[in-house]
Amino acid sequence: MRFLVFQHIGVEHPGSFRDFMAADGIAWDVVELDRGQPIPDAMERYDALMVMGGPMDVWEEARLPWLADEKRAIRRWVVERGAPFLGICLGHQLLAEAAGGSVGAMDAAEVGVHSVHLTPEGRRDGLLAGIDTPFTCLQWHRAEVKALPPDAALCAVNEAGSMQAFRYGSRAYGLQFHVEITDATIREWGEVPEYRSSLEAVMGRDGLALLERNTRAALPAINALAKRVYSSFVGQVRQYARAPMAVVETAGE
Repeated sequence: MRFLVFQHIGVEHPGSFRDFMAADGIAWDVVELDRGQPIPDAMERYDALMVMGGPMDVWEEARLPWLADEKRAIRRWVVERGAPFLGICLGHQLLAEAAGGSVGAMDAAEVGVHSVHLTPEGRRDGLLAGIDTPFTCLQWHRAEVKALPPDAALCAVNEAGSMQAFRYGSRAYGLQFHVEITDATIREWGEVPEYRSSLEAVMGRDGLALLERNTRAALPAINALAKRVYSSFVGQVRQYARAPMAVVETAGE
């Protein structure tokens, strides 16, 4: 299998998923949209699309015209083809907008190691079923999904009721939280000015050191969660690749 990955900044890559994909023999190609790399015309040759986070917001098309191209590509992938998709943080928000939902700024950024709760739908869902709830993950965002797209199901919320995960159709997922982090993530993201600013606004000038400590303590549980999410997603990708419908759709494009 081969996955396509959209990245919006170099330090927001698939993280621990890279090791999982290598172990499974899954190849993956990266499009660095922030560096002007073009979206492939022949996306149908990929088995899944993963869209990572980034410091920009989904509504900044005037400043970053490639966001409009990315949304169109995501819409073709998930709405027209019904192909497997996993979006994290900004990728979660882009899925919502591309499929007909809405995203807006939060009153205050959410940064830190926090708990997320599965909804009844999430407990039944093929990606998240069997995961203990609540679970611990990393949050680092200043925008959120305000309204889900039609045909979407809410799968997870935080203690404030904010939308943390949803499924669109049968095999497209958005996760507002981060599970893909490694032991280098906090240090690398802390060097991004937009991220550092939101961190300090929430946790103070010493917030980076505190977040590193909190994340280090939670990392084994987060890594285990990442493995569960990844394995469930790959299972869905394999099922889609074997489905007669997928063969017909690919052949017809």
